[in-house]
Amino acid sequence: MNSAISIENIKKTLGNREVLKGISFTVEKKDIFGYLGPNGAGKTTTIRILLGLLQADSGKLNILGQDINLSETRMKIGFVLDKDGLYDSMTAEENLKFYSRIYRLSEASVKFDKLLRMVNLDDRAKDKVSTYSRGMRQRLTLARAMVHDPEVLVMDEPTAGVDPSGQIEIRQIMLDVAHRENKTIFLSSHNLDEVQRICNRIALIDRGEIKLYGNLESLRQKMGRGGVVIKTTKIIPESLLAELKKLTYLGLKERKEKSLIFSPRKGTGVSDIISFLASRDIKIEEAVKREASLEEMYAAILKEAEPS
Repeated sequence: MNSAISIENIKKTLGNREVLKGISFTVEKKDIFGYLGPNGAGKTTTIRILLGLLQADSGKLNILGQDINLSETRMKIGFVLDKDGLYDSMTAEENLKFYSRIYRLSEASVKFDKLLRMVNLDDRAKDKVSTYSRGMRQRLTLARAMVHDPEVLVMDEPTAGVDPSGQIEIRQIMLDVAHRENKTIFLSSHNLDEVQRICNRIALIDRGEIKLYGNLESLRQKMGRGGVVIKTTKIIPESLLAELKKLTYLGLKERKEKSLIFSPRKGTGVSDIISFLASRDIKIEEAVKREASLEEMYAAILKEAEPS
């Protein structure tokens, strides 16, 4: 079985509100899977169901092919939530040892030094957590999540409140954990740039429904919101803009000062655009292919989902 997490038609109602309306997606083993959506979309409810803290009203959920309600299945999951659960009066090493006992592990079976080295805290192992910065606490929380060597890590906003350099460090640790330690990461985040940098597959939830799901690069191509940006030495005259708009195969989308943005039809290349502009004595400084950003895809999907 290749899937680490399999969710099929999960529904959940809280109070009078249907929070999850039959969501389905699969997280493959060794994925760094980004789970996106606005506040109130259903992300937290999904995570609680994944961790066995809430029961779905209907649908199927398997972790590594097993029922989440089995204790042996839960032992295969580590988690980083909004509350770090660390004890300020303890050192980093003492925190890890404490949690190893909660998991009923013998201290001899856990490589605490390796965990702390993995999150770049080995030189602060004997320091109390009360002296740690927000970024250091988050890194220790990640080490704590791996104390029982789980196969799947569920992370809810692991870089929230962390300064930019700390975010970069945590992102690199997540990449190392996924690729070197062969872990699967389910990452819920509002940081679209972060998701775009490290996730290979995503799901976007809005109002309890999955609106976008799949391989990030494939989704970019499918949505066709990329294009070609041509930077010219001078502002294009209105007469030429009118001519360009008539050549629909070139796909002129907009002009921004000395830049033209095209979304050409299939079969039309960058060279065709350049050749046309050159034939009109337009000097070109730069021509680059522009990929659709996750932010653009996110905004477009949510706009489409807005009630009319």
